[in-house]
Amino acid sequence: MTWTRALCGIAVVIGVLSASGASAQVLPSCTISVTSVNFGNYNVFNGTAVDSTGTITYRCNATAVNITITLSKGQSSTYNPRTMTKGGETLDYSLYTNAGRTSIWGDGTSGTSVYSRVNPPNNDVNVTIYGRVPAAQDVSAGSYSDTVSATINF
Repeated sequence: MTWTRALCGIAVVIGVLSASGASAQVLPSCTISVTSVNFGNYNVFNGTAVDSTGTITYRCNATAVNITITLSKGQSSTYNPRTMTKGGETLDYSLYTNAGRTSIWGDGTSGTSVYSRVNPPNNDVNVTIYGRVPAAQDVSAGSYSDTVSATINF
């Protein structure tokens, strides 16, 4: 039996805006942190996709009236599928905004979706990243990985 370990690491990029003007003005600010989507072991002989989740946690102050969170393609040329690699080998996977895994999370282009929220609360907000590795991919055993950047725009 062949087992493959798959991990999609999510890097954090914080979008920062600055404004000139009165020094008494409170500028919008947000923080963001991420737990990776770890698919665990992938069995090439299993006919079922491997699903997993990760979490983006953000907090914005009261002056951030509209935010979006985008995910990069990672080392892939497309959002669907993204690819994890081990040397020259690739393992396809996708990241989604919804539990039904029907809405690809990207930057809003090429049919992808983004997370958005108007007037986010001034406390920690957890957003789930839904991941899936499709079944029936013929890859060798080993650790496959990708790094995807999460960016918060406000």
